Amino acid sequence: MPPSPRLPVSTTLPLDTPRLRLRPLTLADAPAIQRRFPRWDIVAFLNARVPWPYPENGAETYIRDIALPAMAERREWHWTLRFKDGAEGDRTDVLGVISLMRTEGDNRGFWLHPDWWGQGLMTEACAAVTAFWFEVLDQPVLRAPKAVGNIRSGRLSERTGMTLVGREDRPYVSGTHLSDIWELTRAQWRAQTSPSS
Repeated sequence: MPPSPRLPVSTTLPLDTPRLRLRPLTLADAPAIQRRFPRWDIVAFLNARVPWPYPENGAETYIRDIALPAMAERREWHWTLRFKDGAEGDRTDVLGVISLMRTEGDNRGFWLHPDWWGQGLMTEACAAVTAFWFEVLDQPVLRAPKAVGNIRSGRLSERTGMTLVGREDRPYVSGTHLSDIWELTRAQWRAQTSPSS
């Protein structure tokens, strides 16, 4: 049977960046995530729904009971970040996770292990999933709230062409913080990524 010319939006496709392969999240990723994720410098500015202290089966429970059902229902798309063949590091190792959500006012989230901070990897991953959001899922706007104290993440939003459109208090693992609301419209994204720009 020939492949369908257009994939359903429930399909979370592998995505490539210059250095990374973004693989759709699976239950088999739980041990690697459990090993990397439970660090305060990773979770402090994540959504307050993340349990802390992180339980020993936290990754497995999250993937099995929350992420995979949301992916099946076309509400969320989750990828693990790994180095591609030929890139520095172990290409089988999970560096972090990036997600898209159809949640009002909160459409993209991510975490990256601190060993790989400051190398532009999450900027690459954000570009790939933002293209997926606008071109495959056909969404008109991407919004991403960031705690004001989460300086690295805020700089990434600014660097990737997002606009600061508001501020509000939001709950995080580390407590309630004033948060910047960053936004990128499909028209802005296309203008930034067009060959003439």
